[in-house]
Amino acid sequence: MKNKSLILLFTFFGLSSVLQAQDDDNTPEDLITDRPDATEASTTVPKGSIQIETGAFFTSFEENEIKEEVIGYNTTLVRWGVLENFEFRLGWNFEETRTTVNGMKLDDVQSGFSPLLAGMKVNITEEKGLLPEIALIGHMFFPFSASSDYRPETTAVDFRFSLSHSLSERSSIGYNVGAQWGDDSSQAAYIYTLAYGYSITETFGFYAELYGDLPEDNKANHFWDAGFTFLALPNLQFDATVGQSITEGQDILVSAGASYRIPN
Repeated sequence: MKNKSLILLFTFFGLSSVLQAQDDDNTPEDLITDRPDATEASTTVPKGSIQIETGAFFTSFEENEIKEEVIGYNTTLVRWGVLENFEFRLGWNFEETRTTVNGMKLDDVQSGFSPLLAGMKVNITEEKGLLPEIALIGHMFFPFSASSDYRPETTAVDFRFSLSHSLSERSSIGYNVGAQWGDDSSQAAYIYTLAYGYSITETFGFYAELYGDLPEDNKANHFWDAGFTFLALPNLQFDATVGQSITEGQDILVSAGASYRIPN
């Protein structure tokens, strides 16, 4: 609990410090984020910019009288625009897993950091007519950086192509296709996402999404979620999401967070 409190405290003071340093006239480009949905945006952050996307989530899953609840207290992704079409990415989650068996909560609680994510996003093409905007995203997840409760034996990797189309001035669709290797398995899990977004006003937006994975050695998993975004400032956005699985699995997903671009 001490470590958890420190993390929340540092997150609060970190956000407070960048808010004090902001300059509204110094954010000429739209704030496009990779949260809250599972669909990664096809747009990179502007060159020289640092964008912080963080939040918290809760999920619950119950099967055969065994209930597992996971709380993510800190899910932070830092995106740095190195070039006009290239960004570097670092992410780290702090999570807690509680298990209940036949209505009895187990004393053993898993808690700690998940493996550190390091990766990149490169923009391949801009949207032109029927041709979508396309980006390639890749990550590595390093076991040595994780707490003992969440430390795998091998390094996980993933990649995906992110594509998006503008449907109108207010609406768009985005979709991802790719694969991931993790959970100490040599088998690939193919991943997909499809999200629809609609701008209700200039500051208030809505999205709905289908996503999932198709492991080579197991049954497919399919999910849905939906949520809202609120652009409080040109470089500060808040979000909220709810969802669950379509196939057997996740009973509920609830998350909320914020994204902030530090002015140059």
